[in-house]
Amino acid sequence: MGGNLYDIVRTRFPDDPGACFIELPDGRRLRYADLETQSARIAHRLTRRGARPGDRVMAQIEKSPEAVFLYLACLRAGLVYLPVNTDYRAAELDYFRADAEPSVIVCDPGSPLATDHGTAGLTLDAQGGGTLTEALDALPDGFETASVGGDDLAAMLYTSGTTGRPKGAMLSHDNLASNAQALHRTWGFGPGDVLLHALPLFHSHGLFVALNVTLMNGTGMIFLPRFDADEVIRLLPRATVMMGVPTFYGRLLAAPGFDAGLCRHMRLFISGSAPLTAETFAAFEARTGHAILERYGMTETNMNTSNPLDGERIAGSVGMPLPGVEVRVCADDGAVLADGAIGEIEVRGPNVFTGYWRQPEKTAEAFRADGFFKTGDVGMIDAHGYLHIVGRSKDMVISGGYNVYPKEVESVLDRIAGIAESAVVGVPHPDFGEGVVAVATTEPGVTLDADAVIAEAKLELAGYKTPKALFFVDTIPKNVMGKVEKAKLRERYRDLFTPGGD
Repeated sequence: MGGNLYDIVRTRFPDDPGACFIELPDGRRLRYADLETQSARIAHRLTRRGARPGDRVMAQIEKSPEAVFLYLACLRAGLVYLPVNTDYRAAELDYFRADAEPSVIVCDPGSPLATDHGTAGLTLDAQGGGTLTEALDALPDGFETASVGGDDLAAMLYTSGTTGRPKGAMLSHDNLASNAQALHRTWGFGPGDVLLHALPLFHSHGLFVALNVTLMNGTGMIFLPRFDADEVIRLLPRATVMMGVPTFYGRLLAAPGFDAGLCRHMRLFISGSAPLTAETFAAFEARTGHAILERYGMTETNMNTSNPLDGERIAGSVGMPLPGVEVRVCADDGAVLADGAIGEIEVRGPNVFTGYWRQPEKTAEAFRADGFFKTGDVGMIDAHGYLHIVGRSKDMVISGGYNVYPKEVESVLDRIAGIAESAVVGVPHPDFGEGVVAVATTEPGVTLDADAVIAEAKLELAGYKTPKALFFVDTIPKNVMGKVEKAKLRERYRDLFTPGGD
């Protein structure tokens, strides 16, 4: 493939530069011509601050059209775009800054990064104002795209760091371009599509999936600053595709007025970043007539698999490998397992990252000798070739010497009448090594007895898989992408079975 991602997507831009690229909730529209001129001017601003091809540009900014233009400016200038979560605090940001050594930092005026630390700093607020964009019209509206190779870095995203310090996953222009092309083809994007974009831009889902596929299609998107069910319901009739996390779809189902009529113009609903429950899948299809298309990806690989556009979408499955991507399930020793067997998911393809920033040892540990990346996710491939994820290897519970996959227990609990959602973790246990602990939320107005729920679950689960304790909570802790923060649950209940525990 090779070359700058910006040059690749630019060939797909509409012939009419006045075509809409971004429509904001207030009706304001930004054209593809604006994309070209504003990203060129921001590229000039960055390079005049001393940024050179290969340098990192670290950004902790709110979602805005200008944030999109900043990302594209980095591509055009051959800079490595490094977005970080807007919730990160000073200590976390200090680590990222020291590790990545950015030549330019762009941040919200209220960010801890706004303090001068010797790095060329620029500001950008949620309204698109700040030193990044002031007097932008005075800068040239053209920019010669940097000549980079497909293997050169386009972006870097830090992993969540749930097991040790976060690692910078290095993503090349080819990684991003190949994935955008595969998704564009797999999901059947065409000239009439309009994406409803309600995802954050510091995560691969909103940035590299939603945005890059839209650019590859050369069409427009309705651009919400954040997910708001009422706004989505208001704007959905003008869209054809929506990408979201399971939480989005649960909130839509709970919203008055969300029905099949509202979705009659929609072509496709896509879900990812966290597991979609079979119950949400079924309820959404019953309400709207649309089967949500679930897919599977991660920071280091972008997207790996997808349920089919045309064909059966199986609840609880993340589908089959994307074009050019290989997926297998292996035992600990690397032996490839037969269909139906549970093991670690491994991936190989042009989408897979080039390695961890300045951590060659961690990079070597993450790959097999034949180039397959060990994802850390546990799953199985069924007889029809569909991949099913049962959890993360670090989340697997070993109780009495037996492996317990939390997803299996959660699926049983979620089917019990009155339970809205559950999460299962393992915590230290004096007899079993780890004891299975569950937390759950209930449907509105429902009160359940924990012992009765455990007894009902035991009808479907082996004894070692059955929760030894169940707690009802108001909310289950999740990150901004809707993933359950199991590390927090393990910490909360770690002393439950130990002497003096709760």
